Amino acid sequence: MKEALKFPALSGIYVVTNINYKFLVMGQIEELGYNFDESRILVEPAGKNTLPAIYYGVKEIQKKGEHVVAVFPSDHLIEDEEEFIRTVKGSESLATDYIITYGVIPARPHTGYGYIKPGAALSGGFVADEFKEKPDYAAALDYVQKGYLWNSGMFMFRTDIFAGEVRRYCPEVYDSFGLDDTVEIYATTPSLSIDYGIMEKSGRVAVVPLSVRWSDLGSFDSFYEEFRSDENGNIDFSGNILIDSSNNLLYTDYDKAVALVGINDLIVVDEKDALLICRKDRSQKVKDVVNILKQRNDSRADQHLTTYRPWGSYTILESGFFYKIKRITVLPGKKLSYQLHHHRSEHWIVVKGTARVTVEGEETFVRSGESTYVKSGFKHRLENPGKVLLEVIEVQLGEYLEEDDIVRIEDDFGRATGISEFLSSYKEVAATTEKDEKMND
Repeated sequence: MKEALKFPALSGIYVVTNINYKFLVMGQIEELGYNFDESRILVEPAGKNTLPAIYYGVKEIQKKGEHVVAVFPSDHLIEDEEEFIRTVKGSESLATDYIITYGVIPARPHTGYGYIKPGAALSGGFVADEFKEKPDYAAALDYVQKGYLWNSGMFMFRTDIFAGEVRRYCPEVYDSFGLDDTVEIYATTPSLSIDYGIMEKSGRVAVVPLSVRWSDLGSFDSFYEEFRSDENGNIDFSGNILIDSSNNLLYTDYDKAVALVGINDLIVVDEKDALLICRKDRSQKVKDVVNILKQRNDSRADQHLTTYRPWGSYTILESGFFYKIKRITVLPGKKLSYQLHHHRSEHWIVVKGTARVTVEGEETFVRSGESTYVKSGFKHRLENPGKVLLEVIEVQLGEYLEEDDIVRIEDDFGRATGISEFLSSYKEVAATTEKDEKMND
């Protein structure tokens, strides 16, 4: 594996995300060739909108002193990078007195973005006079004609100024982050956007115009605009069939053939566990679908079929009451924890690469086309000793198949349960088993 490069500039970068994306982030940084301190990936235990997420990062940075920081969402598409960097660097002096937000000069009326009205001129920017929510088309057209800017959701500020404004306008958030435990902090802090919590209330907000081609990719219609369509305006990623249809975005998973006949201006996203069909101009409403799923406590609102881990990823292919089938992908040189499960056994079939398998301390190599079996209660480990991806189909069998049925004995990523917890867990399960056997007798 190519040795990761060391760039001092990365020492000033923090990433705020959730546990589902932590290891995806680590993997992508590694692919770029950088070393990155895992402690600077800040994991939110719950999503509480943008203000707590940003303040979490600010609090961590303040442990090392007061600094000017910039905040950039991860899902934005920015062209003309040199102009973007020039504008951001050129506005740093303004951050000594103001919380800066960057307003993109609109290319056209857009109903998917909020707007900012520039006020009195400042050196390098303007006082942010007014914030507008996402408008209808007529209002968007009016805003553009009056010189309003798109609200990009990118910021720059001094940490002490920002913390002071949080304390003044959002004392509940400020007080919550005075606690020591991150889980407790997020259990008590309210869910607030930075715009509603700070930007629309503070008198210390400036807007700096940004003249670049930009998209926040926040909806499927924004996504549609960034890809080249066919002669009928259709974008299809999977070679599906479109007859007498135009201006559609079609994505399907799992090699499913989908046909659209006489369909126009729709977004169709078909995955194994969910199907979305909506008009292109209503794709902002997808957020309402997610909220409904959350109200129903539906795990699909937060969890994808593919889960990323520090060693690679796994995808759930099929599941039932007493079985679950996964595709496990292990990165070269990585290995899973040395672990056991109390309630399930596992069959492993190697479909690509070579696996080093350890069961109760005994090592074997399992090659493509070969399989092995791990009984419940047996300590085991799966490892990729090679230089290509290892892909394994795992078949779990048992009366309980959730991810919390795992005891880690050893782990390269600091997740080991520890021998005392292991012995305690083992004794507890053994006692329960013995009790069940006596009752059956």
